[in-house]
Amino acid sequence: MIKDSIALIGFMATGKSTVGKALKEYLGKDHKFIETDQLIVEMAGKSIQNIFSEDGEEKFREYEIEACKKAANFKKAVISCGGGIVLNKTNIENLKKTCYIVLLTTNPKEIYNRVMKDGKETRPLIDKEDPMKEIESASKQREPYYNISAEIVIDTTDKTIHEIIEEIIKATMK
Repeated sequence: MIKDSIALIGFMATGKSTVGKALKEYLGKDHKFIETDQLIVEMAGKSIQNIFSEDGEEKFREYEIEACKKAANFKKAVISCGGGIVLNKTNIENLKKTCYIVLLTTNPKEIYNRVMKDGKETRPLIDKEDPMKEIESASKQREPYYNISAEIVIDTTDKTIHEIIEEIIKATMK
């Protein structure tokens, strides 16, 4: 099967949505931009925060599997994946069928700075007393999953969106 889509994975605030939207624009009108979290919201009929608080993380992860299956079926798509998508290898297997898997990374301090611009309450995973500790803990726990899943790794720290897009295009056009 031909890979004609790009799935962006990584921990929260590594640039998946921002880079994904810009990459879609760069690639042109025949490409779509999809966020797995948005697909989940549409399926559940409620926000991510409400899914976590009312139904729990396990139910959220069930929605996530369905969202990955759906996203993987789109042709010519740029897919921004939720940060925990790598926790279930079925998600990555589905995406790898049609997508290049690009891991966007940055350091925990940069993640903290980016997240706090929107407020920690927008991110259920770190909406705790010590968000920096949660970021460090969760990113360390997920790092092996990201590394196993990624076909391409790009550090977004101190790079412009244009530089990141150039790296993605160069890596996927080999």
